[in-house]
Order: sequence, then C-alpha cells, then structure tokens
Amino acid sequence: MEKAISVVGGDLRIVKLVEMLIADGYTVYTYGLEYSEDLLKLEGVEMCPTLKDAVTDSRAVVGPIPLSSDRKNLSMPFSHVKLSLEEFIECLDGKTLIAGNITEPIRNILDSKSVVYIDLLKREEFSVLNTISTAEGTIQIAMEETQRTVHGRNVLIMGFGRIGKVLSKMLSGIGAKVYCEARKDEDLAWIKAYGYEPIHLNDLDKNLSKFDIIINTIPFQILDNKRLDLLKKDIVIIDLASNPGGVDRKSAKEKNLKLIWALSLPGKVAPVTSAEFIKETIYHALKEMH
Repeated sequence: MEKAISVVGGDLRIVKLVEMLIADGYTVYTYGLEYSEDLLKLEGVEMCPTLKDAVTDSRAVVGPIPLSSDRKNLSMPFSHVKLSLEEFIECLDGKTLIAGNITEPIRNILDSKSVVYIDLLKREEFSVLNTISTAEGTIQIAMEETQRTVHGRNVLIMGFGRIGKVLSKMLSGIGAKVYCEARKDEDLAWIKAYGYEPIHLNDLDKNLSKFDIIINTIPFQILDNKRLDLLKKDIVIIDLASNPGGVDRKSAKEKNLKLIWALSLPGKVAPVTSAEFIKETIYHALKEMH
C-alpha cells in the first residue's frame, strides 16, 4: 500500500511519531502500543491484533529505540505482550527495519536473513540532534538531585564525544566549572581550545576528589570500586552510558553514593522533539534507499 508504514513497540517518542506520520498522510499499522491512551483516541491509526497483521501491508517497519532493553525481547513499554527478537525478525522478510541501537548479534541475524535495516543511532544527523535532548535532560537531573546550584559547581564530564561536547557548552553557559576527561591528545587539545579544563584519563584519580557532579558518557566501566572511594560523599553521579554503563553500580550503592543511571533521556524529557528528529531521519533514509 502506498504511504503505509508499520510501527512495532517503542516508547513515548514512537507514540508521538505515529501521530506525526498520520498527520503527514501515512496509513500507520501498529502493534505493541495498545496501552497508549494517545493512540486509542487517535483517528486513522490501525492498531493490529497480531504482529503479522501489523507488517503485512507495508515495506518499512519502525521498531523501538533501543530495539531491546534486555537483549531478548522487543522494547514494548506500552504493551502487556512480550515479543522475542527472534519472533519479530521472522516477520521482517522483504521489509526494511528502522530502529535504534541494533546490537551486533541482532545485526548478524538480520544479515543472515537478508533483512535490510537502518540503525537510527548510526545516522549522524539523528545522533547529533538527539544529544540536545540528552544534554537538557541530564542538566535537569543534576539540578533536581543536588541541593546546590549547578552554577559554580565543579562538574566532570567523562568522554568528549557528541554528548560530551553539547553538555560542556550548556553547563558552561549556566556557570558550571566544566572539566572534561579524555584519553586522546586531539580531544584534550579541543577541550582546552573550548575553554574547559582537560583531564587525561591517567590523571583522573588525583582529580576525582574535587568534583560535585560527575556525568559519564563512556560505555565501559571507568568509575570502579577503587575510584569511587576517591569521591566526595555528597557527589551526584549521572551515568548516560548504555549497559553495562561506566560506573560500578553495586559498589556505588554499598558506599551510599547518589548514582542515577539515566538511559533514553530524549524519550523521557522531550518526546515530541525527539519524534520530530526520528521522523526527519526516517524520511531521509527512505529517500536515500529509493
């Protein structure tokens, strides 16, 4: 069917995306979103009883971001149904899958079945725009979890990728004293050029005691049990990294340190804006393919 698209699972961002696709004239078939009150009241959405019904009449299938939270089942917070990744993939023959954070094992399965897929988080335009919501949500958490202003506080950002760059700019703009950890000389030079304080990973231990807030963006453990002992007792740690994260969560809990593992912030703090970014990226990707 012309201008038909399937949407399976997903969070509030995906719900808002469905609304936008219908407004753009698409016929949208959904599955795994039956608990969304917004969609129940929306005219034009096809809420299908089975996965097969949802994907039969469209060439593109939009999945969640991330595709799976437990590496076994599709991420479907608006459904009572558990849908295994294997069962989902079996229904994708001849379709194009559009989702986020498609892990290597799943990519291998998709490749073996010749399923075309687009990982939104691998698309540069989406990743860059998505950092804005992530950075704003992170600062909101920092403000809520500390009993002091962020202005004037010593804030360490671990990692100087997309999120680290945007966070540094925003935090500096509200008066925080921004320190950035990196291991590459090139990144350390840019950190200094932007006016932040660079800290090489090798020098991290001797600096940890000065920070009021630490924000981690690195997806492997940096703040281990030993390093957690070097922190202030009233520190606020915000970990943005995907599983397993960059902080020893068990040790942090045992030491009574305030740790917030903040995943999928765009869907929580700015679902409408994030949906706009998703829609724009999907349109670009489909145009490139056809």
